[in-house]
Amino acid sequence: MALTLMEGNEAIAWGAMKAGCRFYAGYPITPATTIFNTMMKLLPPLGGYCVQGEDEIASIGMCLGASMAGLKVMTATSGPGISLYSEHISFAIGSEIPIVIVNVQRLGPSTGSATRGADGDIQFMRWGNSGGQPVIVLSPVDVKDCFELTVHAFNLAEQYRCPVFIASNKEVGMTRESLDMEELHIPEIVNRKAPPPHKSFRPFAVEKRQTVPYFLPIGGKTLVRQTSSTHGPDGYITTDPEQISRNQERLYSKVTKAVDSFTFYNYHPEPGSNTLLITYGVTARAAQDVCLRLKASDRPISLLVLKTLWPVPERLIEEKARDFDRIVVIEINKGQYVREIRRVLREKNVQFFGEMNGQLISPNQIEEVVRNG
Repeated sequence: MALTLMEGNEAIAWGAMKAGCRFYAGYPITPATTIFNTMMKLLPPLGGYCVQGEDEIASIGMCLGASMAGLKVMTATSGPGISLYSEHISFAIGSEIPIVIVNVQRLGPSTGSATRGADGDIQFMRWGNSGGQPVIVLSPVDVKDCFELTVHAFNLAEQYRCPVFIASNKEVGMTRESLDMEELHIPEIVNRKAPPPHKSFRPFAVEKRQTVPYFLPIGGKTLVRQTSSTHGPDGYITTDPEQISRNQERLYSKVTKAVDSFTFYNYHPEPGSNTLLITYGVTARAAQDVCLRLKASDRPISLLVLKTLWPVPERLIEEKARDFDRIVVIEINKGQYVREIRRVLREKNVQFFGEMNGQLISPNQIEEVVRNG
């Protein structure tokens, strides 16, 4: 067994390297800085680049430039930095620039508490871009997830040419655990597709039965146009309503219609239970403890741990909730993802418990909610 001790942030860096990341730019911020520190050790020996920008805006801008040049890229920050990333996130969506963005969340709002974890950015990661087009958000529970989901994040960024977030938080990112490297489930590495040889290239043209354009790097032999404005298949700015509408629909559907193919989750059904607990992130660990406590009691519960948060895996949620009378959603915030659960399960009794006070939600609190509901 290849056991090693590492924190979640380190595992994200190692997962990024495994996925082929060769460019990292960021700005130091608690509790994400150890990702930066680890990338500084990993990338230069591989011929990669690790750069500290003068601020968060410059850092993500460097990443987008490197991605347009053909490199796999990642940046990491926390809530205040995600706010500054917003304009470049919109650029990455509109110009279909692959990038992995790690958000090691901390207690907000604003500067908040730099050393206290929370899941307060869940809605912001989805809606913090102009135009409201979708992104992909994956949420790790532990160190193993941090490694594996990071590899998946790079594959998805390459496949769908869009930003992919890793929604970690301080407790996941800075908790040190044993990791058996031989038990990791590493998917086959995906790279963005180049156009067939001898075929004329238009940077945003999409072939039949495809939803994502072929990729060529800027600075190569073929002219590649990039713009943050509405554009046609040739990359030129357009105001034509039909072209704009087709492109907007493609940007939306290429991700939302594919979510079933990258819906990651853990499901723990318990015979005889009529309550389904739904949660994500570090809170899942307390929820798992409660499930074990109540397993032999007169009130067993089942548990669904979501690891794909956006796009919302509606089919999965509907399927797993179908046979339960009561749904309980637990979050370390004042109620963000529960809005989506209620939207999907309109006819169900969906209850919520959440706190945002700098403390983890404990198994005792979850058990009390379950028993008193």
